[in-house]
Amino acid sequence: MIAFLKGIFVGRTVGSAFIDVGGVGYEVGMSQNSLSKLPSVGEKVEVFTYLQVRDDGVSLYGFSSMEEKALFEKLITVSGVGPKVALAALSSFTPEGFAQAVADQDVARVQKIPGVGKKTASRIILELKGSLDQGLQNLFTAEEAGSAAAEDEALATAREALLSMGFTSTEVELSLKGAPEGASDSALLQYALKRLGE
Repeated sequence: MIAFLKGIFVGRTVGSAFIDVGGVGYEVGMSQNSLSKLPSVGEKVEVFTYLQVRDDGVSLYGFSSMEEKALFEKLITVSGVGPKVALAALSSFTPEGFAQAVADQDVARVQKIPGVGKKTASRIILELKGSLDQGLQNLFTAEEAGSAAAEDEALATAREALLSMGFTSTEVELSLKGAPEGASDSALLQYALKRLGE
């Protein structure tokens, strides 16, 4: 199993990235969210990967975070959902946003994923309900994530500060839901405290 790739970003297509690892070029299928986070051509890049081996070939999929990879792996266990639909879901939602849609049993929101009809959306919710209720951010520690992004560090700092104030972990997670992406730890703390005070 190829767990991750660390190399030089050399190019991209609509749905995949090309990464040079020691002179070997890997084509990695990725969601639009992950593709948008890639560096400029020629710069170093690290992506988490999932290797799919089937009778008709081998495919490699890449993710900007362990949460996204975990969600991809959960999605492809749903009957009728393959890698193409799973990547479309990751392009339409953040892992937290998708987990919330499933927890809310919001068929209409899940149905907005390209290639997903009402029947498939209902099946996704039925099969994943419960396993995503706590969100995916708790599945991994920062150490397991390897290269935790600055955004994740800001969230971790804000969480730690809120917990030290006496809020429960459930209250903390709820207060940080929907927080603006790329916000600093102090901005996240303000956002959470405002929501907790409502």
